[in-house]
Amino acid sequence: MLENDLHHALDNQELFVEYQPQINLQTGYITSVEALVRWRHPEKGLISPGVFIPIAEESGLIIPIGQWILETACKQVKQWQRAGLPSIKVAVNLSLGQLFQHDLVRMIQDVLQRTELESQYLQLEITESMTINIDHMTTMLHLLKDLGVTIAVDDFGTGYSSLSYLKDFPIDCLKIDRSFIHRIQTDSTDKALVDMILSMAKHLRLKVVAEGIEEVEQLSYLIASHCETVQGYLFSKPLLPIFLQENYDSIQRNAQNILEKLNVVEG
Repeated sequence: MLENDLHHALDNQELFVEYQPQINLQTGYITSVEALVRWRHPEKGLISPGVFIPIAEESGLIIPIGQWILETACKQVKQWQRAGLPSIKVAVNLSLGQLFQHDLVRMIQDVLQRTELESQYLQLEITESMTINIDHMTTMLHLLKDLGVTIAVDDFGTGYSSLSYLKDFPIDCLKIDRSFIHRIQTDSTDKALVDMILSMAKHLRLKVVAEGIEEVEQLSYLIASHCETVQGYLFSKPLLPIFLQENYDSIQRNAQNILEKLNVVEG
């Protein structure tokens, strides 16, 4: 039933995108946002992406939905730029189905041209579990990289793949999964894994984003460990675009106030 309803969700404008700010810990500035798709079902209300994204994958609907998310996000960032907001990057998740889409590179190129968004403001996110097909992924990611976009590995540390892909893939950023951050204060293993990821990223000259920051204690640990960028409810939940635009300055001021109290940025 959900699959059938999902077929009509795009046409009926039931899908929408929220954006969660990512905060640079040295400046307190919003440097980027992650685009997160939502589905408001006319009868069932909000349906979790964890429920409908796998359905979209299995049915092939992820191809048109993925393109719609990408175009919506790129268009939105360009609108923010025209409205006078600082130029920020938008991170968009790519699904496994999309990565095997034969015209993916052309599609992304066309979206960037149509929305007039410079490629440097688009980050494409893959998950670690996708890296198992190294030959295909290496070719595809290099073609995407040639467009001028950046590539991130989402949910890093939760997959079952060999780390050898880090030297084969043109990756710019690792995103530490929220499950590690959640237990960083109580689980010595999770703390060790976060330390290892941060150290490895530094040696490989990769940027790091830590997800799921909800408590000041988590933030303090990441600051002490020289993590660059974070996102999480401590700073902002995912927001509708107009709400983010109207509250951009206050979100940023709040982030800077939190960091000032931790003596990270100067007031």
